[in-house]
Amino acid sequence: MKKYCLIMLSVVLLHSAFGQTDRPVLDIMLTNYEYPFPVHHLKMKSQKQELSMAYMDIKPEKGNGKTVVLLHGKNFNGAYWKQTIQELSAEGYRVIVPDQIGFGKSSKPSTYQFTFQQLAVNTKAILDTLKIDRILLLGHSMGGMLAVRLTLMFPEIVEKLVLENPIGLEDWKLVAPYVTIDQNYQTELKANYESAKKYQLEFYYDKKWKPEYDEWVYLLTGWSKHPGYPVVALNNAQTSDMIFTQPVVYELKNIMAPTLLIIGTRDRTAIGKNNVKDPVAREKMGQYQLLGKATQKKIPGAQLVELEDVGHLPHIEAFDLFIKPLKQFLKK
Repeated sequence: MKKYCLIMLSVVLLHSAFGQTDRPVLDIMLTNYEYPFPVHHLKMKSQKQELSMAYMDIKPEKGNGKTVVLLHGKNFNGAYWKQTIQELSAEGYRVIVPDQIGFGKSSKPSTYQFTFQQLAVNTKAILDTLKIDRILLLGHSMGGMLAVRLTLMFPEIVEKLVLENPIGLEDWKLVAPYVTIDQNYQTELKANYESAKKYQLEFYYDKKWKPEYDEWVYLLTGWSKHPGYPVVALNNAQTSDMIFTQPVVYELKNIMAPTLLIIGTRDRTAIGKNNVKDPVAREKMGQYQLLGKATQKKIPGAQLVELEDVGHLPHIEAFDLFIKPLKQFLKK
């Protein structure tokens, strides 16, 4: 009977296959997607709601007494840190990897005021629960903006800060027109495997696709055919608004923690870029070969490692180039 149920389940999943990946439609809590390491959940009350914040807590076989916290980007969740986790764990680091509220395996509240301050408080709640009071902090993309905010709010806990192709190194709203949450929501409702792959192919990987990149498109869009997807689409629109309207660039000068910038110089990510009509102004946005250098000057004592011909995802596209300076910086 058990074997029969497993066979029937497999048939159901195959019939619900998504897009070109021939994989099942994901539910909006990713309960039918296995993360690379065990997932824990912190139950929290936030904005008068009972929420669940997912996180991975990977303890090394032989610890060095240090804890690294990895913060994901907007189009991702904690799962894409798998190789980074493995490498850091082998070096003796304990690694904490949260899914922010609205992302991955965490709650998707339909009514929530998303701010980087709120997400920083939520993240610290995990650390407080685990009784961790000192961390090495790494943020990628949107996670870089969050890492900056967390460092500014709780400087006493951040021993070192690493920013991997963070967005928010420029204030896009000075150039790009505002797009409302309602407008973004309608765009998000139309998201699918093909559109997400096209975006990532052009903006992340310089039109050079590798089969392993499909996993991150699947995780981003695998739930687009699920009945609960409109809530995910709304959260995506709300967090896009948060990113656009809550710049951290003006406060980079206030970071006191030793900081490393790891910048793929081919990156051209800029929120609202496609809505800028002036081609000259549009072309100036997201120039990471310039933004990395400019940001290094703004953060006191910051170190800069530029990865030539690497795009928005160094730890996926060029892991060996990414991990070497990261490990060197963390060991100092």
